[in-house]
Formats: sequence, C-alpha cells, structure tokens
Amino acid sequence: METAPAPWIGALRHSHDTLQALVEPLDVEQLQEPSYASDWSIAQVLSHLGSQSEMFGLFLEAGLSRQDPPGREAFVPIWEAWNARDPQSQAADALQGDEALVTRFESLNPEEIDRFHLNLFGMELDATGLVRMRLSEHALHTWDVAVALDPAAKVAPDAVSLLVDTLGQLAARSGKPDGTKRQLHLMTTEPERHFTLETGETVLLTAAKPDESLPELSLPAEAFVRLVYGRLDPLHTPPVESRGADLDELRLVFQGL
Repeated sequence: METAPAPWIGALRHSHDTLQALVEPLDVEQLQEPSYASDWSIAQVLSHLGSQSEMFGLFLEAGLSRQDPPGREAFVPIWEAWNARDPQSQAADALQGDEALVTRFESLNPEEIDRFHLNLFGMELDATGLVRMRLSEHALHTWDVAVALDPAAKVAPDAVSLLVDTLGQLAARSGKPDGTKRQLHLMTTEPERHFTLETGETVLLTAAKPDESLPELSLPAEAFVRLVYGRLDPLHTPPVESRGADLDELRLVFQGL
C-alpha cells in the first residue's frame, strides 16, 4: 500500500498553480516556442497535460467504482480532440482541465480513498498511487515549460522530496541497459538519500546504505530526479561530485521515456 495521498495532492496543487502562473501571461507566439520536451512546443506540452487530465479523470472514476480502466479506444478521440485545438485553446483548456482534476483529487473523502482500487498498466494502484503517477508527469512537464522560459528553473522541491523515493520503479522501466556491468553508489542532497545503481542486462536502482567501496556520484536530489527522467543534459546540470562515476554514461542509460 502507498502512503496517504494528502502530501501528493498538495504537491500536485502546487505544481498546477506554478504551471498556471507560467502559462497565463504567454501570448500565442510564446506558446509556439519550443519546450524542453523533444519536438514539443509549450502549447503541445500543455495539450498533453490536458489530454492526460481527462484520462486520469476516467482512471479516478474507474478506481472509485472498482471497474476496469478504459483502454486505448477511449484515448484516441481524446488525443484527436486536443491535437485539433489551436495553441491558445490548448493552453487555456489544459489549465482548466488540470484545475478540475486537482480539485477532484482534493475532494476525495476518507471512504473514497479507502475504497479506491485500480489495475492500471499492470500495476495495482490505490488512490495515492494514481496521484503519484499524475504528479510525476505533471511536475516534470511543468519543468519542461519553466526551463524554456528560464534556463535556471528547477523541479519543485515538494515534488522532488516525494518523487526521489519512487525512482527505482521508473529506472527499471525506462533505463536502457548498455551491456556494461557497473555498480555505483549514488548520494543525493536536499533531501539526502543513498542508492545503489546496478546496470548490465537490466537497470536496478535500490535504496542503500553508504558504501565507500563503490564508485560514487553525489548530486542534488532535484538533478537526480531529472537524470532518471532523461532531463539532465550538460547545460542544465548543477555542480556534482564524482569519485569514479561517469555522468555521461548515466545520461545514456537514462534517456527518458
């Protein structure tokens, strides 16, 4: 079982409010500027978040009624409708849809939280699990927009403090083994965490105790989150400390989904 959803919902609210403050002042030309997300404009990132807000709403209601989640046949018309919008509509409608989803999460009562269960993409999710999925997407895509406007932008600290402890599952799913066997100690700051990363035929990231016998990479947790999500290119990398670890090699392992 996951932890209580309240901290995750609070971080999601903060992420929404941050995105709204970033996007509302933008004109149509700015909305069509490139985001950090590969091949997507700012408006297209917002379109993606908007379509996903509809889909997560369907997931939420399915979990509350303990029904099977909708499949791809329900997603295609949603994607087509969002792709057909002009950039200004994509932005405005995405903020509106995102607000509706966050508000719905905030409205969940204890009975609904206890009742919620969803089998989604091979995972058994409770309410916190679903909010976690939305926050992971929302916080990183908000950064995709924010960093296009300010190269010094960072993923929100409240999201980082939650997401840093969920990276093992993502690493196993999105990491691309390069065939090189390596074992590293990874240490993060703000918050402090310790992990062991093993690569070879698979990618395995696990919480661990400090181990001075292994090569080590120390970096802010915010940067480590972005590394595992494929967003730690050299131009957006803060100072790191390395003892026998090659960050460039890790960038190739974590290229994003």
